[in-house]
Amino acid sequence: MTEPRLNFKEMCAKFDVTPRTLRYYEYIELLSPEREGRSRFYGAKELARMTLILRGRRFGFPLEDIRQWLLIYEHEGTEAQMRAWIDLADRQLAELEEQRQQLHDTMGELKSLRDETESNLG
Repeated sequence: MTEPRLNFKEMCAKFDVTPRTLRYYEYIELLSPEREGRSRFYGAKELARMTLILRGRRFGFPLEDIRQWLLIYEHEGTEAQMRAWIDLADRQLAELEEQRQQLHDTMGELKSLRDETESNLG
C-alpha cells in the first residue's frame, strides 16, 4: 500500500501557508519533498515535519532552532531530540515569561497615564 502524498498546492492548502513560505522551508532545508520532474510531492515524513515546524513557530521558536532540532532526530534519534526539546522549551518559556512581564508593566503604565489624562479632563 502506497502512503498518501500531497502535491505542492495541496500542501499549501492543508497547512494554510503561502507557496512562498513552503518554498522557503524547502530552501532552508526544513522540508525535502520528493521530486518528479518539476512536481513536488510530500509524504508522511514531510507532513509530520511541517506540523512540527508550524507548532514551533506558534511557540515562537526561530526557524534555525527548529531546523537544528529536526536534524537531531535524523542524526541522534528520538531520545536526544526529546532532551533537546526540553532545553529549547525551557529557554522559550523563560523568554515568554519575560515578555509577559514586560507587557504587564507596559499595560500598567499605559492605563495609569490614560487614567491620569482622563482625570485632568474632568
